[in-house]
Amino acid sequence: MDHSNGEHIIHKVGAPSSKQNLMKEFRTTVKETFFSDDPLRQFKNQTRSRKFFLGLQAIFPILAWGRTYNLSKFKGDLIAGLTIASLCIPQDIGYAKLAGLDPQYGLYSSFVPPLIYAFMGSSRDIAIGPVAVVSLLLGTLLQAEIDPAENPTEYCNLAFTATFFAGITQFTLGFLRLGFLVDFLSHAAVVGFMGGAAITIALQQLKGLLGIKNFTKNSDLISVMKSVFGSVHHGWNWQTVLLGVSFLAFLLIAKFIGKRNQKWFWVPAIGPLISVVLATFLVYITRADKDGVQIVKYIRKGINPPSVKHIYFTGKYLTTGIRIGVVAGLVALTEAMAIGRTFAAMKDYQLDGNKEMVALGTMNIMGSFTSCYVTTGSFSRSAVNYMAGCRTAVSNIVMSIVVLLTLLVITPLFKYTPNAILASIIISAVVGLVDYKAVILIWKIDKFDFCACMGAFFGVVFAGVEIGLLIAISISFGKILLHVTRPRTAVLGKLPGSTVYRNIEQYPDASKVPGILIVRVDSAIYFSNSNYIKDRILRWLADEEEQLTAQGLPQIQHLIVEMSPVIDIDTSGIHAFEDLYKSLQKRDIQLMLANPGTAVIDKLHASKLDDVIGHDKIFLTMADAVRCCNPNSTIDEV
Repeated sequence: MDHSNGEHIIHKVGAPSSKQNLMKEFRTTVKETFFSDDPLRQFKNQTRSRKFFLGLQAIFPILAWGRTYNLSKFKGDLIAGLTIASLCIPQDIGYAKLAGLDPQYGLYSSFVPPLIYAFMGSSRDIAIGPVAVVSLLLGTLLQAEIDPAENPTEYCNLAFTATFFAGITQFTLGFLRLGFLVDFLSHAAVVGFMGGAAITIALQQLKGLLGIKNFTKNSDLISVMKSVFGSVHHGWNWQTVLLGVSFLAFLLIAKFIGKRNQKWFWVPAIGPLISVVLATFLVYITRADKDGVQIVKYIRKGINPPSVKHIYFTGKYLTTGIRIGVVAGLVALTEAMAIGRTFAAMKDYQLDGNKEMVALGTMNIMGSFTSCYVTTGSFSRSAVNYMAGCRTAVSNIVMSIVVLLTLLVITPLFKYTPNAILASIIISAVVGLVDYKAVILIWKIDKFDFCACMGAFFGVVFAGVEIGLLIAISISFGKILLHVTRPRTAVLGKLPGSTVYRNIEQYPDASKVPGILIVRVDSAIYFSNSNYIKDRILRWLADEEEQLTAQGLPQIQHLIVEMSPVIDIDTSGIHAFEDLYKSLQKRDIQLMLANPGTAVIDKLHASKLDDVIGHDKIFLTMADAVRCCNPNSTIDEV
């Protein structure tokens, strides 16, 4: 629009683009959906040998950053690796028990998978190993099928089977570049699920913390509380309670010290190992195990035995293993991606989500072949890894070597480790998963998100992990459907002294233009929402006419639809606008469109709807459309 010399120039809406052929349009859509990051751009104009080497780097990122690796970086990785090893060893023993497996399987899972990830992963900070939430989820799902006490071999085999298919799920999502599917689980639902799982895990540890022998197998709050208080007079062991509560207090104080001053990060990191050493020594010299203090008793010595032959590739447990593996794999993937992105943002580097999925999938597949269960990124260990000064994934290799030495030499020393210490370590570890600050922020930002968060939280706490996960997924998809099927619309008014039109609810000073109703649609128009948008616009019109009649003012003569936010429209959307046009014609109201985008104008032209509405009723700007309705008005009036 040119206002020089008092002239007013109305620019035409861009003509429809030349129609792409079907294959070209299909290729463009596929590229933007699955290859939006253009992963093959680095191979352009390269020699064959260079392309081969770049291909290897894509699969094994260590070949890229390894060329610049030096002693300075190794010092940081060595300290970080030793620090997270001191944290992971006692945690792994406890998490294995949480999954219903013998303690050595937790250590196995911190030896092989981190080595594989170090070569294939793209995150510099993530620390790999068993985690509390996945261990609980896996244990819950497995124990619903097999009792580990009655059939320990079948239970273990099903765990390996689930781990294998968890890896297959993760690898497939990454290889087919379907990582965006993980984002369908909303952040609010994940916060609620993690918080609920943390409460459930902590409740489960009351068995070990209080020395209760006969404990419920259910994980919901009511069942656990009944089991705890029902055995208060005959099931609690006072030596166990004293030991567990004392060391839990020590661990929580250590964690508090680490949070208050980051220079003391190593205090909570080595706290679990110190607790295990001291508690084991106390039990050994006092022989408290003879007074009812439950101990680990035995951890198998030696490195991971092969387990390929134990995976159920056929038989009645195959479908069960697939189902459990897919669920556990997706939860593990969600946690790892959230952790990886968090630390990548803190250090300002790019994380390739699809490469991460391939790396995580590969390590779990190989882990299932070497007696490991589902592993992923651990937030607590990754945070310690970051604060300890890790520079690359070599810290995972250092941790793996320490775990290997532990398996070969130290495991017999854990014989007298009391279960109460493992329970206190797990409780102190999962406390951080209850992110109350995130919940408060969610409440402030979006009340629907808060409902999703609380739904997932209470579902896990009162109904169990499976129900909680189902609620989290259902609410996440429900929110997507709500936004897709019920997009926002707004009535616009003109801001004083300008040609800018904005939502009258957001800008009370914005005034409606007499005889004109201006409506904006804040969404693409598809089959899922087209009828709603048409009906909503007609409701806006009916409400406006009712108000004008009550005030004795002239009725609406023009309806202008602001199309800037409408990025696309489908056949149902076209039909909805045709119906809207016919309804308006019956009321002697003219339909006008302002600033339709390329995709929209193409489809308006292809459907001939632009001929029906009239080419002279489609405008580049809102001011042009309003001026057309009031041709005698001045520029300031529009």
